[in-house]
Amino acid sequence: MPFTSRSTIAAEVNNFYDRTLLIRAVPNFVHNRFAQVRDIPRMGGTNVIKFRRYGSLTANTTPLVDGVTPDGTSLSITDVTATVLQYGDYVTLTDKLQMETYDPILTETAEILGEQAGDVLDQLCRAVLAAGASNQYASTATSTATISSGMKFTRDEAKEAVRTLKNNNAKPVTSMINPGTGYNTVPMNAAFIGIVHPFTTYDLDNATGWIPVEKYANKSDVMPDEVGSLAGVRFIETSNAYTVAGTLVTTVYGTLIFGKNAYAQTRISGESLKNIVKPLGMAGSADPLDQRSTSGWKASYVAKVLNANFIILVEHAVSA
Repeated sequence: MPFTSRSTIAAEVNNFYDRTLLIRAVPNFVHNRFAQVRDIPRMGGTNVIKFRRYGSLTANTTPLVDGVTPDGTSLSITDVTATVLQYGDYVTLTDKLQMETYDPILTETAEILGEQAGDVLDQLCRAVLAAGASNQYASTATSTATISSGMKFTRDEAKEAVRTLKNNNAKPVTSMINPGTGYNTVPMNAAFIGIVHPFTTYDLDNATGWIPVEKYANKSDVMPDEVGSLAGVRFIETSNAYTVAGTLVTTVYGTLIFGKNAYAQTRISGESLKNIVKPLGMAGSADPLDQRSTSGWKASYVAKVLNANFIILVEHAVSA
C-alpha cells in the first residue's frame, strides 16, 4: 500500500519555505456540463438506467379516401441502457507527517483528491462522447490515419458540422449544468456547443468569422471557459479535449460539436461524489499504533450518448 510519509515530503527549510503551495495545474472539466442528468434512486434495486427515445413519424402525404380507414402508423422505440459503476481513490497519511508539516495536509489532500475526481469523471465522459459521436474528418481526410499536418479545424469544418446537426434535426443547447453546484441547470443563449483544445483555439483565432469572447456584444451569459464563437457554435476550451495518436501527424485532435439532448449522465442519488476521511485510530488492529489516516473519494457515474446524430467528432491537425 503506497502512503505519504515524512520521507515522501521532505522537512521544510524555514527561511525559504513558502506555505502557499504552488497552484496545481489542472484542466477545465467541461464535458459533463451539457448532459441530461437522470439519477437512479438510492436503494432502488438496480444500477442500470434505461433511456427511451420515440422516433419521429414519416410524413404521410397520401390523401384519405372517402369512407376508407387508412392503415395507420406504429410508433418506433429506441431503448438506450447504461450501467452505473463506482470509481475512487485515496491517499494514506502518516501521523509523523501530520505532526511535523506546516501544511494543512488534510485540507490540501481533499482539494487534490477533488481535482482528481473531477478529472476522472471528465475523462470518462469524454471517452463516451468521442466513441459514440458521428465522425467528421478535416479537409479531404477519410479517416484518422489520413489526417495530415495541413488539415486544421477551420470555419468550413464548423459550418459542415452545424449543417449535419441541423439536417439531423438536432436543436441548439439552451442550458448547462452549473459548474459551481455540479447539478442544477442554468439557462444560456441557444447555440451548438464545441469543446476544443487550446491548440485548436490557437488556429481558430485566425479563422474567418471567429468572434473571441471578449468581443461579444452581450457578455451576460458567457459560460465558464468559453473562448469564442464561430458559425453558430460556442466553443469551450480545455486541455482535456479529445486526442488520439495519428499516422501522418503525431497527434490528431478531436473537436466535439453537439446539440441539445445528445448525451446523458447518471449517478446513484446521494452517492454522486463523496470525500471519505478515516482519522488516526479508525483502522483498529490493522493500525495498532495509530500511525496512518486516509482521505479518499468515491463516485458513482456513467455517461451515455443518447443520439449519435446529435453529436459530431471533428478530427483534425493543429499548428505546430
